[in-house]
Amino acid sequence: MKISIITVVFNAERYIKSCMQSVVNQTYNDVEYIIIDGGSTDKTLEIINSFNGAKFKLISGKDNGMYDALNKGIKYATGEVVGFLHADDFYASNTIIEEIAQFFLKNSSNAIYGDLNYVHPDSFKVIRKWVSNTYSLKNIEQGWMPPHPTLFLKKQIYIEIGGYSLAYGSAADYEFILRLLYTYKVKADYFPQLIVNMRTGGMSNANIVSRIKAFYNDYKALRTHQVPFSFLVVFLKKFKKIVQYF
Repeated sequence: MKISIITVVFNAERYIKSCMQSVVNQTYNDVEYIIIDGGSTDKTLEIINSFNGAKFKLISGKDNGMYDALNKGIKYATGEVVGFLHADDFYASNTIIEEIAQFFLKNSSNAIYGDLNYVHPDSFKVIRKWVSNTYSLKNIEQGWMPPHPTLFLKKQIYIEIGGYSLAYGSAADYEFILRLLYTYKVKADYFPQLIVNMRTGGMSNANIVSRIKAFYNDYKALRTHQVPFSFLVVFLKKFKKIVQYF
């Protein structure tokens, strides 16, 4: 089973090397690695091209942001399963893709998700643990969602339900999760392992304005998918993040 890993990058010279290393060092031998560069002007492309001998496909050019680039990567992907690894992140182990492939085959899964750690950008100290669990519609109505960076999905599902909508800003991943699990009710299996280490920071938490926009876009996504008590669910979603620090 071929697994396509997509990394979206733009001016990420500080961390792209460790991101790529965590992919090319995987023990699973049927990985297609696609890097979508948004037209970096720093040393990102130089670092990417320094991986002599590594198998990856690089597509570089302007796009309309991260989710547009993810859609582009999905279009190029030829694997049966598609996963994402953002440029600031790295896999928890060199065997994780092999373990994910085995889980897919054992459970005949259409989608899986697992656990994620937020870590300090340089020391890798764990700041916050996002331990997921088995999902239900009730959980979603109470503000739960799986960690999007741990989502691995059959490409056919993207063909059937569409990719990421650019109408939801930084909540495009949340809207997609709602579409996937709540509206289309695609069966997704919980893989109870740490999959991704994510460096702290992100576009939805950069400042107070971005946080307000993220709140609004979460609400808009919930309303789109007719989740009851959408305004309350947004607050519950934020609260669930707080408890991850403890």
